[in-house]
Amino acid sequence: MTKATTKKSEQESAATTDNASGLPANAGAATSGGTTPAKEPATAPVVIDLSKPVIKDAIAKGLAIIKEGKTKADAARAMYDTIKAEPKEVIVAAFVQGATLTEKGALTYWYNCKRKAAKAPKQA
Repeated sequence: MTKATTKKSEQESAATTDNASGLPANAGAATSGGTTPAKEPATAPVVIDLSKPVIKDAIAKGLAIIKEGKTKADAARAMYDTIKAEPKEVIVAAFVQGATLTEKGALTYWYNCKRKAAKAPKQA
């Protein structure tokens, strides 16, 4: 390389980096003050208590339905009717045990059961 070419590339390099830190000149442009934004703290995991009698009954009902040869969906629907007043996390955990579903599958079944229950006419 010639002197002129080397000098030109040094000038281009200096123009695109911050000489003090060696970072690109626009590295902190997206954040105020050049610092990264603080991340939100993760929520504490919910403690799931499956020892309540209502939940134990629902799990037993789901396992019995599976044993009869019916589908996981049938088991989940029967379980949901029993424990629909419980929090989502508890219902999902009960589906995992009682309807032999995976975590993701149980969440999907919870969502579908919740939608179907909302659609159904209220019985007086």
